[in-house]
Amino acid sequence: MAEKTILVTGGAGFIGSHVVRLFVNKYPNYKIVNLDKLTYAGNLQNLDDIETLANYEFIKGDIVDDEFVFDLFDKYKFDGVIHLAAESHVDRSISNPSEFIKTNIVGTVNLLNAARTFWKDEIDNKLFYHISTDEVYGSLGEEGFFVEETSYSPRSPYSASKASSDHLVRAYYHTFNLPVVITNCSNNYGPNQFPEKLIPLAINNIREKKSIPIYGKGENIRDWLFVEDHANAIDLVFHKGKKGETYNIGGNNEWTNIDLIRVLCKIMNEKLGREEGESEQLITFVKDRAGHDLRYAIDSSKIQNELGWNPSLQFEEGLNKTVDWYLKNSLWMKNITSGNYQKYYEEQYYKR
Repeated sequence: MAEKTILVTGGAGFIGSHVVRLFVNKYPNYKIVNLDKLTYAGNLQNLDDIETLANYEFIKGDIVDDEFVFDLFDKYKFDGVIHLAAESHVDRSISNPSEFIKTNIVGTVNLLNAARTFWKDEIDNKLFYHISTDEVYGSLGEEGFFVEETSYSPRSPYSASKASSDHLVRAYYHTFNLPVVITNCSNNYGPNQFPEKLIPLAINNIREKKSIPIYGKGENIRDWLFVEDHANAIDLVFHKGKKGETYNIGGNNEWTNIDLIRVLCKIMNEKLGREEGESEQLITFVKDRAGHDLRYAIDSSKIQNELGWNPSLQFEEGLNKTVDWYLKNSLWMKNITSGNYQKYYEEQYYKR
C-alpha cells in the first residue's frame, strides 16, 4: 500500500511533467496520480520514460467538472494535491478570457471543495499545494522585488484569474482550516516547454531560419527559473513548507527579452555552426502586447532562509542545457508543431 497518494493536476504540461517525474522517481512508496485534460499544452510524450512505472497513473479529465473531481477524490483518497493545472499563456487570455476563468478559478474551487469534503475528519497529514505566478503582483519599475507581502495588481486576464485562485486558496485556509500552501514563481524555462513560449519558440525559429518575434523594443525584463530547479523547490515546499504560508520562487536571473534572445542567438550560432551574427538577423520587432508588464523580479529569500532552497544553475548554463535538449529532441518539437503529439494519448492508452 502506498505511503501517500498524491494528485498532481496538469501533470502532462511543462512544469507538471517535471514535477511528476521527480516525485515518481524519488518517492517509489508514493502513488502519483497525474490528472490532465490534455489541451494543446498537455503532452504525455513528456512522460514516456515513466509511464509504465508501478507508482504512476495517468487520468484524463477536466477540473472544471466538479462531479468528476469529487468522484476522483472518493476513489483515490488523496493525501495531497499539487495543483498546477492552469491556462497560462497571456496572449491566449487576451483573446479568450472565459477559458481562463473556468479553469483557473472554477477548477481551483472544485478541487478545494473536494479536498475540504474528503479531508474534514483528518487534516493533519493532508496538504493542498497551489502553484501560482509572479504575474499576480503586477509590474515593477527599474528597482525593487516582489516579496510574499507585495500587494496584488494583476494586469491581464491570465494574471487576474491566477490572483483570484490564490485568494480563494487562502480563504479556504482561513475559513475552513484547509491545510494549504502557495508558491509564486518567475518565468520557467527548460526541456519540454510548449513552443508558444519565448525561449522554445526562438530556438525553433532560429533552427528553421524563421523570424523571431519580439514585442515592442524587447525592453521587458523577466526573472528566469530553470524548470528542474522549480520542481526541486516544489518538492521541498510540499514536504517542509509551513501550512498557510506563501513562498516566492525565483531564479535570480533578470534579463531583458532582447538581451536574452541575443545570448540565445549566439549559443545557437555556435551549436549549429553558423557565422557570428547570422541568427541575430532573424530578430523581428512586433507590436507590443496589450497591458504588457515591464518588469518582474522575485525575492526568494524566504524559501532560501526557511527551507534551504537555492537555484542550482546560472542562466547561461541553463540556457545551454535547454538548447542541447531541443536540438537532440527535434522529433518532439516536430510532433508539437505539427500537432501529432495529440495522437499519443490515443495510441498509448487505446491501441495497445
